[in-house]
This record gives sequence, C-alpha cells and structure tokens, in this order.
Amino acid sequence: MKNDMLDISEIVNKKQGVTRRHILIGLGGLLLSGCASSLYIRTDPATLAKRKINLTTTVGMIADIARNVGGERVIVTALMGPGVDPHLYKPSARDVNKLTSADVIFYGGLHLEGRMVELFEKISKSGRPAFAVTADIPPNRLRNIEEGSGAHDPHVWFDVTLWMEAVKKIHRSLTALDPTYADYYDQNLKTYLKELEALHDYAKTQLASIPKAARVLVTAHDAFGYFGDAYDVEVKAIQGSSTATEAGAKDVQDLAKYLATNKIKAIFVESSVPQSTVEAVQKATRARGWEIALGGELFSDAMGDDGTPEGTYIGMVKHNVDVIVKALK
Repeated sequence: MKNDMLDISEIVNKKQGVTRRHILIGLGGLLLSGCASSLYIRTDPATLAKRKINLTTTVGMIADIARNVGGERVIVTALMGPGVDPHLYKPSARDVNKLTSADVIFYGGLHLEGRMVELFEKISKSGRPAFAVTADIPPNRLRNIEEGSGAHDPHVWFDVTLWMEAVKKIHRSLTALDPTYADYYDQNLKTYLKELEALHDYAKTQLASIPKAARVLVTAHDAFGYFGDAYDVEVKAIQGSSTATEAGAKDVQDLAKYLATNKIKAIFVESSVPQSTVEAVQKATRARGWEIALGGELFSDAMGDDGTPEGTYIGMVKHNVDVIVKALK
C-alpha cells in the first residue's frame, strides 16, 4: 500500500524522464488496485451535502452541462479547453491530479477521448464515480462510423435533442451522488432543457432558410453527421469522424471533384483542426475551375474562449448555425 502511494506520487511529481504513457499506466494501475480507495474516496452524501462537489470533465461541452445542472453546488474543471482536439489529447501530470481529486468524472464516451476512454472505463468498472454522458442514449439513435464495425460517432452534441439525453444523464448522476439537493437539480434541469428546446427550434428554422440544393456543409473532419441528420443538411468532410486518421491525396481530390461539379459555395474550417487540409481542398477545387470560399470558422470538438458567447454550448451552436446560414444562403 505504502509503496503504491509512493509510486504514483513519484509519477505525478517527477519533472523529467517520465512520459505521459507512464502517468496513465501508473494511475490506471492504482485505481484498480486494492488501495485505490485511499486515493479516490467516494464521499458519503451526508458529508458531501456540507460542501461543493468537485467535478471534472473532459471537453467543454460537458463542463457546460455540469455548470447548468449543478449550478452553485459544483466546482467544474474541464481538462480540455478552447481549440483542443479530444481525439488526439494526451493527459498531463496536472490532469492526473484533477482526476484523483474529483468527486465525480464525466466524459463523452464512444471513444471521443481516444485512449483516455480506456482509463475512464477502468475507473467506472472499479466502482468509482466516472460516467460517460452518452451511456444511456439508445444505440438506434447513434450514427455508425463504418458498417459492421460496431463503432458509433461520438459527436452527439450536434443534435440538440440527443444532447438533452447527456444533460439528463448528468442530472441523474448528480442527484444520486447528492440527493439532499435533488429538488435544486430538478429545477436546474427543467430550466436548461427549455433553453435547449428553444435552441433546437432556432437551428431548424434558420437552416431551413437555406435553399435545399445549397444546404451542403463541407468541413475538415466528419464531426457534423448528427447535425446533418437533425437539420436536413448534407455533410461532406475531408477526414473521418476522428482526426487521428489523416486524409490522403485521393480524399482531397475526390472531394474537390464533388465541390467543383456541384458548384458548392463554401468550405468551413474548425477551431480545433489545422486549416491545412481545408486549404488543400480549396486549392484542388480551384485547379478544377471552381473557386470555393472559406465560409468561416466553426466550433466542432471544442467551444470558444471562456467569457464569450461561443464559450457556452448554446452560444457555440448558435454561432455555427449563423456562420453556416450566412455563407450558404
């Protein structure tokens, strides 16, 4: 027991010669060991009711749910800030500290966070409070990435009605963890769901104003599939649903041919994805005799800066809708 605690302390605090992989291995092994309870203590509800809940999330969209549902009862820490790609994210020693000091952890699931998901699943299986916010979404409402692969698209927040299910998941988890304040969480849930219903209606109305033939969204990676299904928009992307898979020259040329043939007006960059692949498609389309404009920057896997409208989930979705409508309408 003592040696295990010393090992993880050395892993977390050692400044040189330790890779992030070692950090994850050390943390994952300790969380699954018999002495894990001393590092990650599940606080009983009566004790928790006397203080605020320390809550850690991965992406900002989940953190925003937690702030809206948890309100003044939670102190929320997001591991991934503006412009960070969760598919490629590698946790630091500081992230380990945030995870081990949290009362509860929420992550996206569906392999949004790449290899980090393995760690979260191990924490959850060991009985620790770590939850995938997509866990209760029925499989028939999820998009398949590849036929027969069994893998699903993790970008569920682009269908606002699906994201409401993630909101309900966090509400249920907080209520179970902190039942003394169940009525408070219920009221926050009711208020936030009304705001999300209004957001869903806004997206439908605005996007429907684009002529059907022009309602084609072209982005760097395939993050907007749920968005396309929910709001009747055809979606094309250079890369797959994970940026860990790079686009090849054939992918670029095939998309350029489609854009030039169909005279698509705009292609969009993403805040968390390098612009180089979009510029390559733009150049290839130009070589085919069609000039495609950059329609603007969209927020896909990360929200905007804190303190800005785009730094909230609702503001992020409204920004994307407005940018798309302006470029395509």
